[in-house]
Amino acid sequence: MAEPIIEAEGLGIRFVRNRRRQLRLREMFIHRGGRNAPSGQFWPLRDVSFAVRPGETVGVIGRNGTGKSTLLRLIAGVLIPDEGSIRVRGDVAPLLELSAGFSNDLTGRENLYLVGGLHGLSSGYLKRHFDDIVSFAGEQVERAIDTSVRHYSSGMKVRLGFAIISHLPHPILLMDEVTAVGDAEFRKKCYATIDRLLGEGRTLVLVSHNEKDLTRFCRRGLFLDGGRLTLDGSIAEALDAYHGAVPR
Repeated sequence: MAEPIIEAEGLGIRFVRNRRRQLRLREMFIHRGGRNAPSGQFWPLRDVSFAVRPGETVGVIGRNGTGKSTLLRLIAGVLIPDEGSIRVRGDVAPLLELSAGFSNDLTGRENLYLVGGLHGLSSGYLKRHFDDIVSFAGEQVERAIDTSVRHYSSGMKVRLGFAIISHLPHPILLMDEVTAVGDAEFRKKCYATIDRLLGEGRTLVLVSHNEKDLTRFCRRGLFLDGGRLTLDGSIAEALDAYHGAVPR
């Protein structure tokens, strides 16, 4: 059996409800090693363990506020756990906040090279795939590719972001409701691209409330409830667990 490409062991992360509040040095010494966390702190995820093998397609299911998007950010390395560990054996293509990393002071062309470079793509690779990326983003983006991104609509930014990230050759795809944005034509292109990438054997971890997307793309489901992983089974079993936990 192949070695896991994603492996979480006792994973937990702690947040502060009021991000503007900073502990004084004296408070940190008082609370260090104490049994109770300082007031205002909570654990969106705790004691989460699972392993994903190459080529698996996994849907993460749960109510709002149960740590689904936080889990994706831990896998992506955007967040660092306070407890346990997360190990990722491969590069990640994060289809999360699709306009993240864009600079409003740069043009679409410059942002394409900037964001692609941040994800490890060489300028040569981006030059070779530039026309394909821009064409995928659509006519509006093509016409405005040398215009400052500050003048782009949110939809144009999302389309350009998806076009860039979907061209990454990375083996792991992380998706957070990305097919919920854009018009019907763009969603159709998204679906076709995801189907192609999965056909190449990519590994997928998808967070979504759209059951059609979950059952279309995922074979396995992780059901999170109250920041804990309460079921790891088929996507149908995970959806049943979700329906049983959500009042109708």
